[in-house]
Amino acid sequence: MTSSDEGEQPWNPQRQRNSNERLLLDRLRAGGPSSRAQLARESGLSKPTVSSALAALAATGLVREAGTHTPERGRSAVLYAPDPTAGYALGIDIGRAWLRVALADLDGAVVARSEVRNQARTSSTMADLVVTTAHRLIAGSGVDAEKIAQAVVGTPGVYDAEKRRVRYAQHLPGWGRPGLFDRMRDGLGMPLAVHNDANLAALGEYTFGVGAGSRLFVYVMIGTGLGMGVVSEGHLFTGAHGGAGEIGFLPWPGRQKPDTLEDAVSGDAVVAAARSHGMAGPLTAKDVFDAARSGDPAAVKAVELEGERLAHTVAAVAAVLDPDLVVLGGGVGHSADLLLRTVRETLRTLTPLRPKVAPSSLGEDAVLLGAVATALGTARDVTFERRTRSDNSGR
Repeated sequence: MTSSDEGEQPWNPQRQRNSNERLLLDRLRAGGPSSRAQLARESGLSKPTVSSALAALAATGLVREAGTHTPERGRSAVLYAPDPTAGYALGIDIGRAWLRVALADLDGAVVARSEVRNQARTSSTMADLVVTTAHRLIAGSGVDAEKIAQAVVGTPGVYDAEKRRVRYAQHLPGWGRPGLFDRMRDGLGMPLAVHNDANLAALGEYTFGVGAGSRLFVYVMIGTGLGMGVVSEGHLFTGAHGGAGEIGFLPWPGRQKPDTLEDAVSGDAVVAAARSHGMAGPLTAKDVFDAARSGDPAAVKAVELEGERLAHTVAAVAAVLDPDLVVLGGGVGHSADLLLRTVRETLRTLTPLRPKVAPSSLGEDAVLLGAVATALGTARDVTFERRTRSDNSGR
């Protein structure tokens, strides 16, 4: 039996050249600007092979010269780095109140962003708002739309790729209708992937925020709803059907009806607790936290209750996952400065498992930056394949 019979593609010189070029590109992205000699030492490739691969990468616009290095002895060497403008990635965060869109180059630098009020009254209108906002952003950025290799959208709920619809997004009416993301994809005119917003927030915080370097990191998103993202050894854990982290569905004991953890911990729960302690008038969770900062007794009590309930949430998560870090984010999580003391004190009374608990460092940008980080992984692959395929066709 030959290697091709086993499903392996036979070796050929072009495949080897592409492999060498990708190896060097990845090393440049991980290690920063490097010379030919340095790349040869680190990769194990010969200097002629490195020179040939760098020339091909430069010809396709994937790398560029990035200055020179002059050692104490010897001649100056040209440094090379990936060209971040070779491709772009688009991140989209769809929330009940706000729509955020960001365009980033291949280095992950955001070159343009926009946020607009989500005033859409139907799911179709919301899908059209995403497309319109993204097109407006791209047009104003000066970036060639053809260079955007991947878009990623973050949304409440769990995306069912087989049925092409979102499940469990009860806070966005009609959002579970099949075909909405196909409509977005067609309108954007680019590849589009869909991910749960809490998962993306976890990746955003792991990549750009306080979760960096954590072995097992948990991001708890507390806002209109309640969700959680889990990052283990740098990889997102989503479970068998994408539902890992849907902690809002956990039952909350001691109530008169079978309420869920989301009913007890979300922003609506903060408002309900404040009203039960005497606050009146139109209220949002933000109003309650602002009042607590000003010393309003009813608001202070409501915030303390929220902290105690969050401690129960963290205790449950710690018992199942044993994370080294739990980050509080989302709309309510933005007021973590008022919650952390109660969370930590209550946690000590509940369990001997006490992971570090910290506020999000990315705030409202966590989902958006997570979408960008996720899109970047695919965009880098796609851009490399596009450029090398074009170059190979001309050889």
